[in-house]
Formats: sequence, structure tokens, C-alpha cells
Amino acid sequence: MRFGRVFAVAAAASLALAGCAGGSTSGGGDSSTLKIGFMGDLTGENSGIVIPPRNGAKLAIDEYNKTNPATKLELKEYDSQGKPEQATSLIATAVGQDKITALIGPAFSGESKAIGGQLEQNKIPSVSPSATNAGLAANGWKYWHRVVASDASQGPAIANFLITAKSPKKAYVISDDQEYSVGLADNFEKTLKEKNVPTERDKFAKDASDYSSTVQKVKAANPDIILFGGYYAQGGRLLKQLRDSQVTAVFATGDGSLDAQLVSGAGAAAAEKAVVGCPCNIPDAGSTDEFSTKYKAAYNVDPAIYSSEGYDAATAIINAVKAGNTTAEKINEALKTIDFKGVSKQVKFKENGEPSTDAINVYQVTGGVLKNLGVSTEAKLNG
Repeated sequence: MRFGRVFAVAAAASLALAGCAGGSTSGGGDSSTLKIGFMGDLTGENSGIVIPPRNGAKLAIDEYNKTNPATKLELKEYDSQGKPEQATSLIATAVGQDKITALIGPAFSGESKAIGGQLEQNKIPSVSPSATNAGLAANGWKYWHRVVASDASQGPAIANFLITAKSPKKAYVISDDQEYSVGLADNFEKTLKEKNVPTERDKFAKDASDYSSTVQKVKAANPDIILFGGYYAQGGRLLKQLRDSQVTAVFATGDGSLDAQLVSGAGAAAAEKAVVGCPCNIPDAGSTDEFSTKYKAAYNVDPAIYSSEGYDAATAIINAVKAGNTTAEKINEALKTIDFKGVSKQVKFKENGEPSTDAINVYQVTGGVLKNLGVSTEAKLNG
């Protein structure tokens, strides 16, 4: 029912956008200053994994504008709070009123699915720094791109890492009911079953706070490993309730939970040794590489999850504009040929908008801090 309502709103918004755009394919506005949108959860419960890529994108655009280019870029922010229905309303404003030329985002998979059709209809190119649902690439969209590997890579990489590290006799997969969460859990379950690991599964509502029903099912199953598809706001609460009920199985999750608030939400003791996979490579705290130095100078914090991917997503659009492309359609055409060494990886898009590289890094909570163990195929679990 929830998604039915979202799609109804999306359909109505699509018609409204077409009218607002007046058939224009330029992305609108004075070509001397192009408006570039950024959409994602900037104030909601999972904003901790969206503010870093927003900061990365802003840093790239600010650096570009300081070169005094012929065509400057103005970053317009749209705070969806990660809600698909809110994203459909915001995109109507972004395209119809603000006349953005391109969009960095949406950050999450659910909102990406909700507005992808509208972006396609209005011919607005988008580059997400963090939406990982595998199904997004199967929509046939020509204006959609992302700079991160999908859950079809992330889910198997995390599951295979745990199978190698722990040789589990039984696994339990859990998710809430969000688009991203279910997609990641699907990939966990598929991989475990392909590797003949007996697996049970459960799901709870995103807005629930008491997970006792799920916790009791897990406790009764007595698994060796638990894989959670979801964001840190739910993941931290779940992990705390599992440990409070003396469930000691290895707990692993994906990029949506790669934030210090997973630890604070669960409590340091409960979170210790938790495993988190991510199609991102976060510089170690205190790193002195060029990007980390610039980022910390701008925001007085070290880069975090998807900071570098936000920078690279913006740079892809910037490079298209640098080459003289100042309309939405021309920028989209230029994105097909983009190929540069980004901060996070070599940035190049396949025909379906997917990135050309799909490495997954593994992190583990050690002493209350998330530590990068390296690429999943080489990393070694601590304990």
C-alpha cells in the first residue's frame, strides 16, 4: 500500500513536471550559471551517511567555481529525509521551478526508484554517490548513473567474506521493509543458499522500535552469523536488542550502516566486532592524502562514508561542463564518455549507468571505532 501511494504521487508529479518544463530539454536557466541539485536525507534519522557525500559534492563544485570558469555551477540542496514520497514532491520543485540541469543523487535507493521516471521524462541526468539497489540499473533509464557498486556485488561480497571467515553452519538474514534494505537482504540470502548455508529470514517495519519478535526468532534459530539489510538507525537498535537477549552470533551489515551511529545506537559493547561492508573506501582518520586534507580544511572533520563518492559524482558532471556541455542532454551525452581517476576509484560508466568497478571493502568495529580491513577478497576478520 505504501509503495502504491508513492507511485501514484510519482505519476502525478511526472505529468506536472512535463508541464513545468514546457518541453524544454536544456535543464533551463542562464548558461553562465547552471543549477545542479543534490537530493538526499540531510536532516532525517539516517542523514549521517548523506551529509558526507553532500559535503564532497559541494567541495568539488566550490573548487571548480574558484577557477572562474565561463560556466559556473550553483548547488541546490533538496532534503528528502530519505522518504520516497518527499522526493517526488521535491523533484517537481527542482525541475519545474529551480530548473536544475543535473542531479547528484538521490542518495538512497527508495527515493531513486520513486523519481527515476520523472528525471528520465524530463531528460535530467543524475549521478548517485550512494544508491545501491541492484534493480535500479534494470529500468532502462538513459539519464541515470551511479559511482558505487550495487547490492548485487555488495551482498555476495559480504556473505562470502563471512562464509570464508567463519564457516557458518547456519545463518539468519534480517531486514526492515525499505527498498534498499530488502534488496540487500535478498542478495545476502541468495548467496548463502547458493553456498549451501542453511538460512532463515525475517523482516520488520522500518518505523518499529521494538524488534523482540525478530530477536526471539533469531535466538531460537541459534545461527552462527546474522546479516542485516538496512540503515544504521534501525541496525543499531537491532544489534542492541540482540545482544541484550544474549544472541552472540557475528553481526554483519552493509553500507547503510557504515556510520559511528551504528556503534552509539547499539552501545559500544554490543557493537564490538560487528562487520560492515561497503562499495566505498574511506580514508583512515587523520590521513594526509590530498582529498582528506582538503575535506578536513573545508569541514573540520575527516572524510566519512561516501565523501569521496560525492566528490567524484560532482566531478563527473563538472568534467562534462568543462568540455563545453551546458544543457542537460549534452551533459548526459558527455557522461557516456567520462573516464577519469577519481578520489574513490576510476570513474567510468557502463551503458546502463553502472560504474565500471565493483570492489567492496570490509570494516569492523574495533575498540568502538570502525576500522577498514581492506577489500573483501583479501580482508581478515578480527575475532
